[in-house]
Amino acid sequence: MKKKFALIALLCLSLTLLSACSTDRGSGQAALPAPDADADSMFGVDKNINMTTIDGYLGRDDVAYIDIRMLFDPADFAAIGGEADLGRTIEGFRVVPYPFIATLSPLPVSGAYEGPCLYALTWDEDGNIASVTTNYAESDMILSELFPKDRAIFLMCGGGGYSAMMKSLLLHLGWDETLLYNTGANWSYTGNHTLELMVYPEDANDDIIYATWRADYAFIEFSRMHRKAG
Repeated sequence: MKKKFALIALLCLSLTLLSACSTDRGSGQAALPAPDADADSMFGVDKNINMTTIDGYLGRDDVAYIDIRMLFDPADFAAIGGEADLGRTIEGFRVVPYPFIATLSPLPVSGAYEGPCLYALTWDEDGNIASVTTNYAESDMILSELFPKDRAIFLMCGGGGYSAMMKSLLLHLGWDETLLYNTGANWSYTGNHTLELMVYPEDANDDIIYATWRADYAFIEFSRMHRKAG
């Protein structure tokens, strides 16, 4: 009889440990798959968490959801079939434009943003970051608050490029690679959690309404910041 109870207790313990391993510690949420960049993706979009599967990973308290696009990008993305204006995002994503964070790597379109940003980067011929210069006294504070190191970070943009740049910068500055995901190109998203940021002519008396107030937007006021010398 004692052996029977011991066997039952061991079985219960095994089930408890198995359950704990299949969820995040203390959160009750299924553990995220480790970041796994698709080798066939130009921008290293994640194999598991991307615009096809993202709906299954929304609403988690252990994830920071970041849309890296500008509200109105001067780059001519229309030339490659994209969109310069941020017409939509995904529910729960905060808009933190990459061009305000750091220098862009060369784009395949004209008109790229060249205004102020938190960090000046140089890029090598292979598309890797060669150097980083901090432009403002507040830069590190802003980056650490917008991109928390204690949570997974899902990066999203229009085509995947801005997200790849942002991931490269965070890795270069010491963020944990096991918490960074390039979830890819919102231009291809067909899920059920779109947040529309534009009202199109058929619903707006033949004129577009830019519903920017719907976005959770991280506003950075460069004119009030302290520029570093040099």
